[in-house]
Amino acid sequence: MNGIIELTLWQVAAAYIFVVVVLFIVRKRGIGREQEIVLATLRMTLQLVLVGYVLVLVFDNPHPAITLGIIVLMELFAIYTVIRKFRGYLSPYLQRVIALAMIAGTSVCLVFFLLVVIGVTPWYNPQYFIPIAGMFIGNSMTALSLGVKSLTENMESQRHLIEEALILGATPKNATGKIIDSTFDSAIMPTINSMLGMGIVFLPGMMTGQILAGVTPTTAIAYQIAMMLGILGAVALSVIIVLQMGYRSFFNEQAQLR
Repeated sequence: MNGIIELTLWQVAAAYIFVVVVLFIVRKRGIGREQEIVLATLRMTLQLVLVGYVLVLVFDNPHPAITLGIIVLMELFAIYTVIRKFRGYLSPYLQRVIALAMIAGTSVCLVFFLLVVIGVTPWYNPQYFIPIAGMFIGNSMTALSLGVKSLTENMESQRHLIEEALILGATPKNATGKIIDSTFDSAIMPTINSMLGMGIVFLPGMMTGQILAGVTPTTAIAYQIAMMLGILGAVALSVIIVLQMGYRSFFNEQAQLR
């Protein structure tokens, strides 16, 4: 395998031609997204450059407190992102459930993945811990957003069916069983679809990055398979926790819909 081709500043700058093309298209068609595209491009560039320098510093000075501190920040930002998306619509209890689901779902899978599947030593090795945690947390954040959105919408649209079930003697858990099942299915479906198309429709980013870095395709594939299974576990565990506990926020102490 050949080593990675180092990109010069001019080569990276040449890639911005794609942004110019997109700006020309939206301008020509009057779509009016120029400001958002420019802002997204600048933010992406600035954020990645800063993260790159921070990771170099962290990798050169590995310490358990630093690694755990970064993971905590990632978890808090993911929780804040999910809750902010539904600002004003979520009860304090459901917000706490979201935080618990995010932390529990990703942490359990992350610890098992790093210590059992990969066998990282030392356990706090930031080269493995931080990027893998980022993929687990990022995918779980997306799935939790989908799950909470679907749960709140279904609880509202099917309110009359739930009330009828409660009148007939069903418990809140039984009355919302189908909603929880369909919501869980909707939340994990993007991850399953990604797994179905992987290797045929597209090559995933992690695998592509490893191959470009000079890793043999077989090693990159092994990591990618393990990673996707870990992501599926983190996504499923986070979503099922938020659904199994979150539906209670729609009922009062007398088991009536709020």
